[in-house]
Amino acid sequence: MSGALKKGIEATFRDARVETPGDGRVTVFVPAESVPAVVHYLKERGFDHLTMVSCVDRPDDGELEVVYILSSYTNDPRLHVIVKARVPREGGGLGTVIGVFPNAEPYEREIHELFGANFEGHGRLIPLFLEREYAIPPFRKDFDSRKYVEETFDSIPAVQDE
Repeated sequence: MSGALKKGIEATFRDARVETPGDGRVTVFVPAESVPAVVHYLKERGFDHLTMVSCVDRPDDGELEVVYILSSYTNDPRLHVIVKARVPREGGGLGTVIGVFPNAEPYEREIHELFGANFEGHGRLIPLFLEREYAIPPFRKDFDSRKYVEETFDSIPAVQDE
């Protein structure tokens, strides 16, 4: 299955690079603008479950890598397709996949809030967890959590027992 899938993806998406390491994974590297189309293509081929969406901060490259993992209830359930796309850390974004997989909605909100990636067409990129805006999204590698704790909590006077 993975060999035929690889050929189909590469024939349909000329800008895709597909790796099949033989361990139940197919990894598809695509430009950010191709993500919604690739995810839709995979769903039409039986990958009917969006398992997760995640993000990796790559500060040395000045990029965020957004990672989608799809699986199938009808095809070989041990086969997972991993779609990866990179966007600039500052102002980078990609199209939402909510139209293909509605369960992507909280994942995209979380990634926007914690890493700063934008999802065009999402419509509800409102915070899930945080109460305020941060100068640097808190899951990026250059967010200084110690400095944040010192500035936020060390200035609060201690409560004295009576």
